[in-house]
Amino acid sequence: MTFRIRSARDEDLQPLYEMAKLTGGGFTNLPADRAALKTKLARSHDAFARADDSLADDLFVLVLENVATGEVRGTCQIFTQVGQRYPFYSYRIGTLAQHSAELGRTFRADMLSLTTDLEGCSEVGGLFLHPGERAGGLGMLLARSRYLFIARHRARFADRILAELRGVIDEAGGSPFWDGLAGRFFGMNFQDADQFNAVRGHQFIADLFPKHPIYVAMLSDSARASIGLPHPSGRAAMRMLENEGFAFENYIDIFDGGPTMTTKTDNVRTIHEARVSRVAAIDEDGGDAALVATGTLADFRSAYGRVRTCGDGVAIDRTCAAALGITENEEISHVGRA
Repeated sequence: MTFRIRSARDEDLQPLYEMAKLTGGGFTNLPADRAALKTKLARSHDAFARADDSLADDLFVLVLENVATGEVRGTCQIFTQVGQRYPFYSYRIGTLAQHSAELGRTFRADMLSLTTDLEGCSEVGGLFLHPGERAGGLGMLLARSRYLFIARHRARFADRILAELRGVIDEAGGSPFWDGLAGRFFGMNFQDADQFNAVRGHQFIADLFPKHPIYVAMLSDSARASIGLPHPSGRAAMRMLENEGFAFENYIDIFDGGPTMTTKTDNVRTIHEARVSRVAAIDEDGGDAALVATGTLADFRSAYGRVRTCGDGVAIDRTCAAALGITENEEISHVGRA
């Protein structure tokens, strides 16, 4: 089967909603709320339609489509500049060192400080692959296609980029981190707070969250143990981010304590290594395994293919060309699949 990435459309609302119901909670960018998803699609439509090629507060929603059946089997999102509509909060893990001359000891305490340090960054998020398709590198296709989209529209994105990974969620759908910290101030469980945030934004955090640093030692054992850890299902995503050059720099999500990964946008491996070439030929073989993208904004498409040097351009395989509607002399972006 052949799959491609394309821009989301209004008719994708139902499959997005069906996938959102499979996330298991804690997935703020893909809420199981039809109205919220419809709002996201409308915002994405506006972003794709905006002609001004500059940095703004945009959201792009992409989907993974089975070329043969037209079924939508995955999705991902790109935010061009976070923290413009609502403050973008994170906890920053820091250390306070204090020395006692009388005891002859230095005491170091880990602390969580509420911060908006990452405001203005671009963000990749909302990646979800249908459980029935978790093979064949489709998660990697979703993830890396976002970076090729950024490379093809670089002026629309910030110089720094982040990715928030879902934190530890227990079997009942609760968050040990939330229960040990924020839940004590809000009087609501994690599921309710997460749903409220996904649908209505998180201005309520600014109103109710404690502004003073939190001593980690004062949290419960389960809350402390979850700080900076990804959900078990997100470990592969964390490795993919690390392979792209992202790093954990002591910022965590304020809801579930999951790690926030950051890097400079131009240092993302796929963006840095992407090449733009003219298609000189379309043949059966193509060449080396690659990720191929064409089109801009709403016409953006991406898929796996094969690419090799051919004269002053490249040759690509027929399957990829057909999936993306590529013809000779067209310009493509491509990067090695490994």
